[in-house]
Amino acid sequence: MSDTVLHYIGGQKTAGASTRTQDIFNPALGEKTSEVVLGTGADVDAAVAAAKAAFPGWANTPPVRRARVIFKFLELVKRDKEKLAKVITSEHGKVFTDACGEVERGIEVIEFACGIPALLKGEYSQQASTGIDNWTMRQPLGIVSGITPFNFPVMVPMWMYPLAIAAGNCFILKPSPTDPTASLMMADLMAEAGLPEGVFSVIQGDKEAVDAILENTDISAVSFVGSTPIAHYIYEKGAHYGKRVQALGGAKNHMMVMPDADLDKAVDALIGSAYGSAGERCMAISVAVLVGEAGDKIVPQLAERARALKVKNGMELDAEMGPIVTAAAHERISGMIETGVSEGAELVVDGRGLSVPGHNQGYFMGGSLFDHVTPEMTIYQEEIFGPVLSCVRVDSSAEGIELINRHRYGNGVSVFTSDGNTAREFASQIQVGMVGVNVPIPVPMAWHGFGGWKQSLFGDLHAFGNEAVQFYTKQKSVMQRWPDSIAKGAEFVMPTAK
Repeated sequence: MSDTVLHYIGGQKTAGASTRTQDIFNPALGEKTSEVVLGTGADVDAAVAAAKAAFPGWANTPPVRRARVIFKFLELVKRDKEKLAKVITSEHGKVFTDACGEVERGIEVIEFACGIPALLKGEYSQQASTGIDNWTMRQPLGIVSGITPFNFPVMVPMWMYPLAIAAGNCFILKPSPTDPTASLMMADLMAEAGLPEGVFSVIQGDKEAVDAILENTDISAVSFVGSTPIAHYIYEKGAHYGKRVQALGGAKNHMMVMPDADLDKAVDALIGSAYGSAGERCMAISVAVLVGEAGDKIVPQLAERARALKVKNGMELDAEMGPIVTAAAHERISGMIETGVSEGAELVVDGRGLSVPGHNQGYFMGGSLFDHVTPEMTIYQEEIFGPVLSCVRVDSSAEGIELINRHRYGNGVSVFTSDGNTAREFASQIQVGMVGVNVPIPVPMAWHGFGGWKQSLFGDLHAFGNEAVQFYTKQKSVMQRWPDSIAKGAEFVMPTAK
């Protein structure tokens, strides 16, 4: 079983009740490297049982002591940052430098979680009424779970479990079976940091494990990041079973470029944000909205840069783009490019058919660039999740804003301009959750919340930041009065301040 990625339950790696497995591939080589067990309802039940045993003691641990465990975990993640990044690159394919950046952004959330004693403070009102004091406190939910995607196997789980655990919960992680090895590395680091057994568990698996998590009534909340159809399914089914649900879905992120923008910087931004991580990011820019004369100036530069991308094995330090994550994803993206051509978009650069020397079986693809894309086209409407940039031409910023606001996704958006009023109006009028002004990928810092609007988010609270603290805790309001201040006699009217 040394080549098999297992579950982590009650402080032990185990195959549990699993009888099915899924192969794990190195996408740069197109070769199987190991396999992962696929969990069952019995495996989820075992993780829940371990969590139920651990929860009373962990919830009763003073927040400052919980924070010390998280702080030790922070030190260990920093120590092993490159080990985690190498595993990400070997199973996902993103370039090593980008994988290091992924771990670093996860570290920022862990740092934020170390401040949990201050984040859990309630409010106090003395003499809210005669002889009565009123205060609020935040308490953990109990057992919570995270269902996370393949594209950020370290960072996205770190959006969830450090804060959930620091707040006093027990956490069950269900990572993607495509690149699951990092999940066990994180479990090992948590144990090394001194986290009690059962507080953090990992259940590998697919839909069977997901449904078992959603249907288990001992799990109080589920956080999810993935595609919109699955986010909607998890939100709906989780609510049916009485869970608190935070489900982050898909995206179609636009970047509007004004004629007065620094066009060289705009081109840099579009190339990096569209083709970085092979476009397999929920915050990737996949649509360039080119206003007026900006289009004719930018498209030739984009084409030149897209053709010159250094596409190679992500472990090579000069690589700018690695392979697509799986053969199936490669085939799907290729099909979307063909659909764009058949629907009339101008394919300026075709990334299909790329060959990387020494990696003939790898899932490589170059950057593709479309021009004169229109809103009714499939490549504009659908999330491609690959290295494909679509250029749409508009005549004014007002037309660009209207175009973006009509799209059903509202995750991230950006505007490049040198005019302050244009930027101000854009930020005010755009119907998107995360906005960049001359910033191509507006991912908030750990002490702010991450989340989109419309079909990019199902639920009311965003990931990480103070909203995550609210998501993983419940507020309790306490009103207190002592006998000497209680008037004699029954009261039959609604109590009021007096």
